[in-house]
Amino acid sequence: MTTAFTPPSYRVAGNFIDGAWRACDRAPLKAIAPADGRLLCTVPGSGKAEVSAALDAARAGAARMAKLGVWDRAALCQRIGEAIHNARGRIAEAVSWDQGKPLAEALAETDLAAEGFRHAGELVRWQEGRMPSAATPGKRVTVSAVPKGVVGVITPWNFPVNIPTEYISAALAAGNAVVWVPAPTTALCAAVFMEVLVEADLPRGALNLVIGNGAEAGAALSEDPRIDAICFTGSPETGLKVARAAAGKSQLLELGGNGPVIVLDDADLDSAAAGAALGAYLNAGQICSASERVLVHRSVHDRFVEKVLAATDRVRLGHPLDPATTMGPLNNAAVLEKIEAHMTDARSRGAEILRGGSRDRRNADLHYFEPTVVTGLDTGSLLNREETFGPVIPILSFDDDDAILQAANDSRYGLCAAVYTGSLKRAEYFSSALQTGIVNINDASIFWEPHIPFGGASGKSSGVGRLGGSVTIDALSDLRTVILQSS
Repeated sequence: MTTAFTPPSYRVAGNFIDGAWRACDRAPLKAIAPADGRLLCTVPGSGKAEVSAALDAARAGAARMAKLGVWDRAALCQRIGEAIHNARGRIAEAVSWDQGKPLAEALAETDLAAEGFRHAGELVRWQEGRMPSAATPGKRVTVSAVPKGVVGVITPWNFPVNIPTEYISAALAAGNAVVWVPAPTTALCAAVFMEVLVEADLPRGALNLVIGNGAEAGAALSEDPRIDAICFTGSPETGLKVARAAAGKSQLLELGGNGPVIVLDDADLDSAAAGAALGAYLNAGQICSASERVLVHRSVHDRFVEKVLAATDRVRLGHPLDPATTMGPLNNAAVLEKIEAHMTDARSRGAEILRGGSRDRRNADLHYFEPTVVTGLDTGSLLNREETFGPVIPILSFDDDDAILQAANDSRYGLCAAVYTGSLKRAEYFSSALQTGIVNINDASIFWEPHIPFGGASGKSSGVGRLGGSVTIDALSDLRTVILQSS
């Protein structure tokens, strides 16, 4: 294990509530660096009382936000985007230490967050109302967007600044106040991010940060009647709890995926292998739209595997602050244990592990997992059935398009898919028949831009609603209809 890198001296003052940092008198949580296991600092271990205080502040903040004009809200989002841009190095370094991703990826995520706030500020200026006609003479009907009020936001640890941005930027642009509960294992970088957002002159109570375990702080937020909408990204199991607790409230839920990446017999195999590797090894595979499972036509299986192995051999596992590193450690013990359970299942089924398959032996006491390629799997394996959320490329082979499609849709997930083919007809066939919210043709399953609608297919366990640009702003706005008797 390398010890050549030293983190800044971090200190989290507490929760940010009602325009000020407030100390929490409950037992603190530890912010541990995935890279080397060191204690970075302690963070609040907040519970129901702290969430309640934040909600009181947000109710008052919502009234202030509702008084702001659209152009004022747009300017607020622009200021936040500029503040993030100016502090990009500080934010990204905290993300690398706290989350574990390489610094280059952390910088890219931070830049995306800055862009997300700028986009929200631009898009809300052009949010349009409607004037539908009335059948009754003398009636004038207007339909316009108004704020919902208080939006609860619960976010995960894999993209600790950009996923919060997707919700918070839209919520503020739409004129709402926010209570944000981040994942405890990336609470440090959430606090650093919040410090930067505060520099943009937020209206008092408009954005409140409460740090604590999800089972307590997140649950308290979800079930409280003072929220008007809830936004959550995480597992289907936790998402179901959030949905039940917030029943009757507006909900945006992004709940994970399981690919697939489909490689047909007429595909550009170099491109397909590169896309599968990118989707599996970026952020150590801790992405809801990751490659997860690759379904390959049997006639090109061996050639495809060779190219995937070559791409895997180019991955450099190491400390996230080392410029030579292309893949860092996993964020926490729970995700490591899940990956190891999926690998144990694969071995018990006679799968062939061509690369990796275990913890990195140089850092056996930490959360480094080798880039892994597995073949010879059956469709009942956990690597095919569940979301592994790690740097693993499971490859399954099939004889024809129909068998591939059946395997692709035989999943409780339905978030993102990729199809590699040289045929427009086959591309259209799969894009219409796949039960996923997004289908990328001849690009990685993880391809997405923040203004594009993102979410899961109906009837699956990948969520409810859509993230992305104007659709998120619309989702966090209410429609108000006014019918005027004009004569």
